[in-house]
Amino acid sequence: MNVDAQATISGPSEVYVKKGSTISLTCSVNVHSTPPSSVLWYHGHSVVDFDSPRGGISLETEKTEAGTTSKLLVTKALLSDSGNYTCMPSNASPASAVVHVLNGNHSL
Repeated sequence: MNVDAQATISGPSEVYVKKGSTISLTCSVNVHSTPPSSVLWYHGHSVVDFDSPRGGISLETEKTEAGTTSKLLVTKALLSDSGNYTCMPSNASPASAVVHVLNGNHSL
């Protein structure tokens, strides 16, 4: 019986970070046989651009026997970094999380 491979993003499905802090999303792919040849991250409908002039965006990918882990780091979060982030492995169902960047200056 072949179970469809599924990506999962650890932690809550909605992430709240303060402006200027670091967004950290970890995506795990439970593929034991063939690791995905690539794991793409999307912000909304656009692929996350690690070479963008914005800078401060990095990706760490670790492949082990248990599967593949892909960690997206976005430093110095901007309000424009809010939105839906999707981890899309080449051979598994995608997973997504919603990031809310909060302007730390407002009082409750």
